Amino acid sequence: MSEFAEHIKKETEGLDPIEALTLLSDIFHDKIVFSTSFGWEDQVITHMIFAHNLPIKVFTLETGRLFPETYYVWNRTMEIYGKPIHAYYPNNELLEQMVSTKGPNSFYESVDNRKECCGIRKIEPLNRALSGNKCWITGIRAEQSANRQFMDNVEWDEQHQLVKFHPIYSWTLDEVKEYIKKYNIPYNTLHDKGFPSIGCAPCTRAIQAGEDFRAGRWWWEDTSKKECGLHDVNEVIEK
Repeated sequence: MSEFAEHIKKETEGLDPIEALTLLSDIFHDKIVFSTSFGWEDQVITHMIFAHNLPIKVFTLETGRLFPETYYVWNRTMEIYGKPIHAYYPNNELLEQMVSTKGPNSFYESVDNRKECCGIRKIEPLNRALSGNKCWITGIRAEQSANRQFMDNVEWDEQHQLVKFHPIYSWTLDEVKEYIKKYNIPYNTLHDKGFPSIGCAPCTRAIQAGEDFRAGRWWWEDTSKKECGLHDVNEVIEK
């Protein structure tokens, strides 16, 4: 961790999520952003930001392959809070070339093809969304996967040269659900149908009892590191 990230960790230590987000918005001013995919965790943090009028830009990656339920909660969230959620789309030329040469579902054919699709639909737009910013807020929690338990609530992102902060990193899923119920926060109804992690529609399924949290993502791949590349932890790709 960089010295600056260590400093931020010390500054936020002992603060609750809203206190920490308020402090970080003061430190980073207009160079702080939050990425949402409209899952349980992200809706909690969106509420914290919008309900307290924190000057943190909220953005999402519009891959073009999201579930109808995701679009609904996106629209409903904007209606309730009256705040913008900035959408970042894939580069048209890159997307058109991939689909034209390999078809719309090439990601099923190989891991390399799937990573290419994630790269075009998610990684490149993310790089644009983070460009010029100094702090990136995420909804990562420790219990979401074994890899994430080795992270920290404050990190230094070497690739993007910014601080990453996970305000509800230590929360349990029950705590997340309780917060959503307490404040009547809109959430993706796919969660009620066995989808703990929700991404693109063709790449996400419900999980069965006893399956890993991320078993429903890229379910056709036989690997323990089924990630898209949004969060890199010790060369293990996250989220």
